[in-house]
Amino acid sequence: MKLHAFVAMPFGVKPDAQGNPIDFNRVYAMLIKPALEEAGLEVFRADEEQRAGDIRADMFQELLMADLVLADLSVDNPNVWYELGVRHALRARGVILIQSGRDKQPFDIYTDRKLRYRLKDGKPDPAFLKEDRKLIADMARATLRAWHGRKVSPVYALLPNLEEPDWKRLRSGDAREFWERHDEWSARIERARDEDRPGDVLVLADEAPVTALRVEARLSAGEALRQGQHFDFALEQFDQALVFDPLNAFALRQKGICLQRLGRVSEARDLYRKQLRQDPDDAEAWSLLGRLAKDSWTAAWRLPGSSPEQMRADAAYEDALLRESIECYLTAFRKAPSHFYSGINALTLIHLYQHLKGEDRRFHALAPQVAGGVRWSASSERRLEQRFWAAATLGDLAVLAGDPEDVRQAYKEAIVHATGDWFALDSIQSQLRLLADLGFHPANVQAGMETFERAMRRLRPPEKAWQPQRVFLFSGHMMDAARRRDPRFPLAMEASAAAAIGAALDAQSAGPDDLAITQGAAGGDLLFAEACIARGVRVQLMLPLAEPEFIEVSILASMNGAEWRKRFLALRDHPLCLPPCIMPKALGPLPRDHEGRSAANPFVRCNLWMLYTSLALGVQRTRFICFWNGARGDGPGGTDHMYREVKRRTGQVSWIDTRTLLAALPQAPEAKPHGLPPNTPAEGDTP
Repeated sequence: MKLHAFVAMPFGVKPDAQGNPIDFNRVYAMLIKPALEEAGLEVFRADEEQRAGDIRADMFQELLMADLVLADLSVDNPNVWYELGVRHALRARGVILIQSGRDKQPFDIYTDRKLRYRLKDGKPDPAFLKEDRKLIADMARATLRAWHGRKVSPVYALLPNLEEPDWKRLRSGDAREFWERHDEWSARIERARDEDRPGDVLVLADEAPVTALRVEARLSAGEALRQGQHFDFALEQFDQALVFDPLNAFALRQKGICLQRLGRVSEARDLYRKQLRQDPDDAEAWSLLGRLAKDSWTAAWRLPGSSPEQMRADAAYEDALLRESIECYLTAFRKAPSHFYSGINALTLIHLYQHLKGEDRRFHALAPQVAGGVRWSASSERRLEQRFWAAATLGDLAVLAGDPEDVRQAYKEAIVHATGDWFALDSIQSQLRLLADLGFHPANVQAGMETFERAMRRLRPPEKAWQPQRVFLFSGHMMDAARRRDPRFPLAMEASAAAAIGAALDAQSAGPDDLAITQGAAGGDLLFAEACIARGVRVQLMLPLAEPEFIEVSILASMNGAEWRKRFLALRDHPLCLPPCIMPKALGPLPRDHEGRSAANPFVRCNLWMLYTSLALGVQRTRFICFWNGARGDGPGGTDHMYREVKRRTGQVSWIDTRTLLAALPQAPEAKPHGLPPNTPAEGDTP
């Protein structure tokens, strides 16, 4: 989805300071709008709002949410100055100023950089039009790329402690269309998250209409991918969110977690420390730094094949890492006394330190103080979603300083609040197993483990979702239509095409542990899917259109369309074929611009949908097979688009060059220049 620009400028013909008329509608149509569109922006001007009602509600919403505001200050128009002032009050950055020649500069913006464009007879000067368009486009790109800390608004520049408002808190009820679009989009994001479909979330994130929503969607997608343990792909989402909002604390912390899980511990540590230099009171960052040190300490002694005695000796030897973790957790708890998670971790590690190294004077008086703080903090917790963790913390306290009966009673109280969450119970079990490995308070730890084991026997362990060993993503030419002038996939090539696709799958030992993703169009897609079924590979069809429309456009339009339709329906109903994913149903209608026109192509969108779905299952698992002549397609969303997208992300590409197969046919037709009329208006190279 394109970024969004709002243009504040006069309408119609207005005189400049010397009385010379300027046709601002011509300036907008000939200069400003084309320049901003060249910079990749969707452009909106206040007079384009045609609905009845108070136009100010929509204007305020645009000034708040737009990625960029361009103000034309060629004349002293009150509306333009008012709109510029509103934007400066709402946002610290994202403004560019332009003007035609004016001698006197207003004091309030005297020192601000302004781009001058040239006029002739009150309209953009044809001799300089191309150059001025480029200057505005370049300025727009530079402003959008500018360092986040550079504040162009004099309000925020001169009041450094002023913070931008949360855009959601300034939601205007009168700007109904914008918020209806937002709510529908947000509901689809949440549904995709609930159904654990991060690929859907990623497509919707690309379609977010403004930066604020784009950041929110990237964070949602990243979190879903992180929870699915796809840390490399999750990291990409957090990095993209940070491009738009470099100081977003949540994104920075999540990026650190991904780096840590990927084994890039030094990078994660540097990130947390950098964040703490910016905000020394960030308790979450201190806690994550403590977790990093704790995990490093645990990894140093919990080695495969080590005896209990050896583990305990190694754990004691690595006391420096243990002390580092304690200090970080303690700092987090001091910064935020309600953060009982940090408090109980600090206290548990203090007890382990004393267990391994003996009494230590520095912890003698501290431990009871921390225990009292943790007890108060956990006992004061009122958030329903935190009730289990707060009660489990009281159980942890009993493990440290109570007896087995205290432990049983406290953990039984916690289990009441777990509401059948197997993962929550298993998390406490994991901590108890760590204590057991070090021989810490064996009776108390055993009582806790028995309590949780008994509760977990009543629950059905969650079934681990099937994960493919590899994901074969396919895109390729459709079977030619009868009237195609430049043969690309004629009927005579079907047998050799099927053999080449089968060979590509055999070369990678495709089998029952794998998944295949394609659209299912006549030709390459169906040959690929049939070859996968023959090898026991599960197939996921992902249709860009509702099934009847897809059959009409992508199956019946080809040579022998009726026969291809029978094969499509047989494939769809095969036991190894998963229920088809229908894009309009899963992702909703195509996004639209301000003028109600479609802002996306269904085949381009479906290519990205398939790619994101595959990558969400694991970047290293994705294998792309393309059946292609290397040329641009007849329309958007073809194999060349998919090839470029996959090549940009992963090198796992197998290209079956259809020109070789075509040349091998008896009496192969002479190649004709590419770009002749396509089979159907919507076909392209769609799979």
